[in-house]
Amino acid sequence: MKILIATNNNHKLKEYAEMFTPLGIEITSPKQEGLDIDPLENGKTFEENSLLKAQSFKEHTSLPVLSDDSGLSIDALDGFPGIYSARFASEQGGNKIANERIIELLKNKKKNASFFCVITYIDENNKIHQFKGECKGEILDKPEGENGFGYDPIFYSFEAKTCFGTASEDVKNKYSHRAKALEKFIEYFKSK
Repeated sequence: MKILIATNNNHKLKEYAEMFTPLGIEITSPKQEGLDIDPLENGKTFEENSLLKAQSFKEHTSLPVLSDDSGLSIDALDGFPGIYSARFASEQGGNKIANERIIELLKNKKKNASFFCVITYIDENNKIHQFKGECKGEILDKPEGENGFGYDPIFYSFEAKTCFGTASEDVKNKYSHRAKALEKFIEYFKSK
């Protein structure tokens, strides 16, 4: 079976490939399918944005489509950056500066945070399925490691007992928000 992963993010594509290959699921990217689509993400939740992305790509392919929307939600900042995680990093001039800014914003505040991921899967019959994953942790006082991407160097996972910036791919693929949402998708997929 072949699924279009609705992202141009090479880190996400690699994570999906690592999780799906053992199941016999072949993944393809928009680039591989000749699709140049930049969906408008104007939803108010991870669920809405994930669905908007999946629907945008499904209009242009007969393949099943899987998309996700994810981000970092910090308790002391009322869930910020949340659905604006990628945009915030971009507006700051990149992940490194965004991470420094987050640390600055949390001086003398509680540092509890969660990564969220919502996967939307539109199957070959155009049925919509959504799966949510959450990874609880806290923001560190300084970045650690070179692994992962985005906010990983400042996020300590309670369950993994490590910073995602120093975690191996195996550890991250077991405890991350995307891994948890993917586990739910895989359970659904195996039950079909």
